[in-house]
Amino acid sequence: MSSATGSKIVVTGATGNVGTSVVRRLSEDPDVASVRGLARRIPDWSPRKTDWTAVDLASERSDLAAVFQGADAVVHLAWAFQPTHDPAATWRTNVLGSLRVFEAVAAAQVPVLVHASSVGAYSPGPKDRPVDESWPTHGWPDAAYCREKAYLERALDVFERDRPQTRVVRMRPAFLFKRESASEQRRIFGGRFLPGPLARPELLPFLPDVPGLRMQTLHTDDAAEAYRLALRSEVRGPFNLAAEPAVDAKLLGEMFGAQPVRLPRTAARTAIAAAWNLHLLPASPHLFDAVLRLPLMDCTRARVELGWRPEHTAPEVLEEFLFGLREGAGDPTDPLQGRKAS
Repeated sequence: MSSATGSKIVVTGATGNVGTSVVRRLSEDPDVASVRGLARRIPDWSPRKTDWTAVDLASERSDLAAVFQGADAVVHLAWAFQPTHDPAATWRTNVLGSLRVFEAVAAAQVPVLVHASSVGAYSPGPKDRPVDESWPTHGWPDAAYCREKAYLERALDVFERDRPQTRVVRMRPAFLFKRESASEQRRIFGGRFLPGPLARPELLPFLPDVPGLRMQTLHTDDAAEAYRLALRSEVRGPFNLAAEPAVDAKLLGEMFGAQPVRLPRTAARTAIAAAWNLHLLPASPHLFDAVLRLPLMDCTRARVELGWRPEHTAPEVLEEFLFGLREGAGDPTDPLQGRKAS
């Protein structure tokens, strides 16, 4: 897609955490003529220039090529995090569904594909220095999320080889948060036993300091701006996206006024595994293992080639998200449906 006016953009997963931000940004862009949001359930919410189509990517009956016909670009965001106890189910949606998207992009001859990859696609790497986009993307094999993201990186390698005429962009953001995603992410990762109103810094006498637990975050709206900029330019390939600084126990302790207390990896993992095996915690211990090994990302390429700068710092992202947890915040879509705090 060029930056000429009148662009028609299709967004999969348009009602989720990233999708709602991307749709909003694109609907406000004067160079975008129309946005077609794809989701399993059509929401009541509808920004200007936006139409909706009900599509289940896991279904072989979905005629994606017909939906993509005439589009200037497809932004592929759709992703299922659950059920974590049934990796075959997430594989059907995330991997097989994504392959259907790639095939439909080719069949409809869409000139641009922007794919939501992730920091989770990266192989284990350093925590003391950032790595650029050339770092291997083989994921952490025990975590379904990482396996699926890494597999799709290989699928896109083949897609790009076979279809050099299609401009492919891979976004690799850090962990994404915004106020409106709080209720959804609480359900996905914390489960029903994490009371939102208790997400208050003053209630934390200490913070567990697990070796290796150092990660990056990003406001979802800042990620959406990177997607918009990629659509307006002629860039190709992968882009790391993250806010500064990296988040660790020291930073959280300073934010919350709490004392970090060293907790061995084995003790933390044992507790998470026990809760997950009892179906008390949706987030799996395998994902915890992956987070401990994910590298920190260097975002120089996004700054230089896209002109991208995140507007929110990591502490600002976390503070906004915690406020959303306490308030039961959400958005008027099925995935982001809020829960009234009690």
